[in-house]
Amino acid sequence: MSGRLKLLQINLRRIERGRDAWALRWQAVLAVIDVSIISFFILGPFLRSGPSYLIIDYMIALWILAELLARAFATDSLIALLKRPMTWIDIVILATLLFPDALFNFAFLRAMRLWAVGQSPLFAVTLRRLGCHHYKDVARASLNFFVFLFMVTGFVYTTFFYHQDGLIGFVDALYFTVATMTTTGFGDITLPGPLGKLTSVVTMIVGISLFVRLAQSVVRPNKVVFPCVECGLQRHEVDAVHCKACGHLLNIPNDND
Repeated sequence: MSGRLKLLQINLRRIERGRDAWALRWQAVLAVIDVSIISFFILGPFLRSGPSYLIIDYMIALWILAELLARAFATDSLIALLKRPMTWIDIVILATLLFPDALFNFAFLRAMRLWAVGQSPLFAVTLRRLGCHHYKDVARASLNFFVFLFMVTGFVYTTFFYHQDGLIGFVDALYFTVATMTTTGFGDITLPGPLGKLTSVVTMIVGISLFVRLAQSVVRPNKVVFPCVECGLQRHEVDAVHCKACGHLLNIPNDND
């Protein structure tokens, strides 16, 4: 491999896993692009009647294809790349974008990239700069909850309400999802058929679990993750000097993230 290609490979890996300012800027740009793709999915009914819809659709398809090729070039193992769920999600999204008339628009699956942001260095660094790094568990639980909320809303919208004009279908899908996740169940909007019933069941089970996880993160005492070298206890109070399990002397950094 030539020097320039090797440098490109290193930079691509740096964008994915780096914590320096250059890598974080690129991670932020990619997050903005993901949000823009999700916005295109929501605004699809407004654009379907015009030529701009297919233009934007194929531009997004080219971008996702470029991302897939870049990740394949940057990795040392294609097998490891194929084991990543996001790889297959992007392949599905790419197929639906290339054949919008034959397949549903599943661009809402890009919301999974926002979940990936919660596991990235960008998320931890941003919280630290905002002075909120002690609330990382709450922020992650909130992000997981809202990503799942949007994923279910997107699936319900695509499968049951996509034919409606404007934002009416999306609002109906969002309303149904919130009512189901909170187990309110007003019953004024229901999904037809076995697929609708199964969607409701999965939404209730997973949704209430994520909601409880979010509530636990909010009410649980604020702690930091710092493994004790003696007993392995992971979570300690922010100002802890000794491990409460074994009494070992701790050295917790002030800016633990």
